[in-house]
Amino acid sequence: MSDAASDVPAAGLSGAVIVGVVPGEPPRVAQEAARFAKAFGVPVIVANVDVTRFVAYEDPDGSVQTAIDLAALGREEEVAQVTAETTAALEGCGVAWTLRQLVGDPALALKGLAEQVNARLIVVGTRKRGFGESVREFFTGSVAARLAHRQTLPVLVVPIGELVADDQDFPS
Repeated sequence: MSDAASDVPAAGLSGAVIVGVVPGEPPRVAQEAARFAKAFGVPVIVANVDVTRFVAYEDPDGSVQTAIDLAALGREEEVAQVTAETTAALEGCGVAWTLRQLVGDPALALKGLAEQVNARLIVVGTRKRGFGESVREFFTGSVAARLAHRQTLPVLVVPIGELVADDQDFPS
C-alpha cells in the first residue's frame, strides 16, 4: 500500500479507519490512525469537516447538497494545509490514505462517513485548551464524547496539547 494521498476506490474503503483532522492538528493524531489501519490491513480516511456549511439534503446517489456557505473562499487553503500536513505526518507509514471533505456538525459528519464505509474505528484528537474552545465546547459538546454516545464504533481519543495535571480541575 502507498503512503501517499490517493483516490482509493469506494469499494476499497470498506472497514477503513477514519481520522478527523483540522488544520494545525498535531501529526500524532493521523499517525495513531495509521498505526491501527496498518494493523487492520485497511486504508485511512482523513476527514476534514467544514463547519460553515450544513447539509440541506442528500441526493439519491449520496451526493450532499449544502446550504449556509459562510466561508467558501479560503477553503482551498485549508484543504491544501490539511493535505500537506497529513502527507508529512504519514510519510513512510506504508498505509494508503485518502482525504474526504465533509460538511456540518463534526460528530454527525464523522458518524455518517463511518456508516457509509463500515469503518472499524474513528480517531480524533482532544480539544485544544483556551477560551474559544471552551465556549465552542459549551455549546456543541466534545466531538469525542458526542461520537461515543451516538454510534457503536470504537472511538480513539488521542491526547494533544497541554495535559491537565492529576491535581488540577479540568478547565472550563
